[in-house]
Amino acid sequence: MQTFFRIFGYARRLNILVPQYAIFIILSVIFSAFNLAMLIPLLNVLFKLTPDKVFEKPTEFEISLDYLGDYFNYYFTTIIAQSGQKQALVFVCIVVLASVFLTNVFRYLAAVISARIRLDAIKYLRMAIYKNVSRMHLGFFTNERKGDLMSRITNDIQEVEVSVLSSPKALFREPVQVIIYFILLFTISVKLTLFTILILPVAGGALGYIVKKLKRKAIQSQQSLGRIVNILDETLGGMRIIKAFNARDYVNKKIGAETDHYRKVNLSYSYRRELGSPVSEFLGVGIITIILYYGGSLVLDEETSLSASQFIAYLAIFSQIISPAKAFSQGLSGVQKGIASGERIFAVIDAVPAIQDRAGAMRLENFNQSIVFEQVSFSYDKEPVLKNIDLNIRKGTTVALVGPSGGGKSTLVDLIPRFYDPTEGTIKIDGQPLKDCQVDSVRQLMGIVTQESILFNDTIFNNIAFGLDHAREEDVIQAAKIANAHDFISELEEGYHTNIGDRGMKLSGGQRQRISIARAIMKNPPILLLDEATSALDSESEMLVQQALANLMQNRTSIVIAHRLSTIQHADEIIVIQNGEVLERGTHQQLLQSGGLYKKLSAMQNT
Repeated sequence: MQTFFRIFGYARRLNILVPQYAIFIILSVIFSAFNLAMLIPLLNVLFKLTPDKVFEKPTEFEISLDYLGDYFNYYFTTIIAQSGQKQALVFVCIVVLASVFLTNVFRYLAAVISARIRLDAIKYLRMAIYKNVSRMHLGFFTNERKGDLMSRITNDIQEVEVSVLSSPKALFREPVQVIIYFILLFTISVKLTLFTILILPVAGGALGYIVKKLKRKAIQSQQSLGRIVNILDETLGGMRIIKAFNARDYVNKKIGAETDHYRKVNLSYSYRRELGSPVSEFLGVGIITIILYYGGSLVLDEETSLSASQFIAYLAIFSQIISPAKAFSQGLSGVQKGIASGERIFAVIDAVPAIQDRAGAMRLENFNQSIVFEQVSFSYDKEPVLKNIDLNIRKGTTVALVGPSGGGKSTLVDLIPRFYDPTEGTIKIDGQPLKDCQVDSVRQLMGIVTQESILFNDTIFNNIAFGLDHAREEDVIQAAKIANAHDFISELEEGYHTNIGDRGMKLSGGQRQRISIARAIMKNPPILLLDEATSALDSESEMLVQQALANLMQNRTSIVIAHRLSTIQHADEIIVIQNGEVLERGTHQQLLQSGGLYKKLSAMQNT
């Protein structure tokens, strides 16, 4: 139940809305019960069993069923005595009509408040899970399936909304209705109601057993759905490769096996859930049959005070208990699946980011001197990637990282914006350890251009101005001109307001890369991190991108990962990294003269 209450805790106005909801529900149930209680005087009129005398008018006001009953009897018998039974019948009908109207007014108000609670909670719950996901370090996304995360943010949230947040009617209104109806039944016949209470646990025990079995199947269902979403995400994104390798049958079998598992789990869940309704209905009818026999015996017994009209009203009221009891059991069944989804959601919300600000972390406002690596080592899952790295990158210089693939170049660059923290050693900016600085302030100093252009399904303008509020059009155009992108953008039908499609697929590789460079220029950072921004381009596009990068790197500190050594010959320092260690360092000419690995790599690319 902790998960259940925690979900509702995300409704920010809960303290105000819940009391209102409770009041409206109680009032709607009271007036609904009053409708049924009116069966007794109605039947008495129809069967001509009305009393001959006028009841005494109660003198002192009090809030109790006895006072209300005495006052109604006084008014009702007064009408019969003065105007006759037909007028009494009209009075009963008007009272029933008014009571039904008030019942539905209060029911509507309760439904409106329930909707506000539900939508309020869903809004903040969805934002809570997304905000925490966005705070997680990059290693989190390596270990987690993206499709499963998407399933938690979409399908699990929807399941919580449908089952848990829509449950107040079933889990609050229905019990209140049962309680109030039982109070009314006690006023009609204490003996018969006590007998009824004795036989009800039989039905409750059977339904409780069914509900208990649902939660495990619900968790399995949501996990399977997460795997389906993950497969869909991978296959839709890799459709080019699937078609090229004639792998449609393989992919179809893979998703077919998972959807079949999802079908089996949900079928098993449905068997148990749907069993609750017929079982509760059969047990309900069985209980009514027993009550019919026992209550009928009381009516026939002349020593009891239970009249035929009271017994008929009793049966009518008790029959109304079956429906909310049934709804309550179904609500419990549905809530089990919602709670299972809630637990999956809170597993993400409660995940602690590995990279976060320390207490009292300082804010970096500017970059003035250098970036220093002091004996920095890093490991993925205890597998060493970097070993004892010492670097001093001075402001305004260009440092290139070269070496064989898998040597640790990208990992080293990822440590600078704190995508990861070193396993050992310290990285400092202007003498301040990065771990003592606010993460956002560190990243604010940096612009990143990666080998794969990461663009969004939006306009060119919004991609260049990404992350900036109130960007001016003239600044965006100026950034595009520096990035050699303005000419091709201007030729597009809608110019800077052209939508570039999913991941920018409406543009060529060179165009996408120049948009990425324009985005970095727009940010105007003092530090640039470039992960081989030209390796996947043709010669013409590479030339345009190289010019754009040269414009971008002016008067900035640049750390460049390079595979094509021709692009970094003018770097102030070239660091050769192999197997996580610094093998060589120096200028282009110094490294060629040393005759080491750099010279071999250069010779291979020149042949």
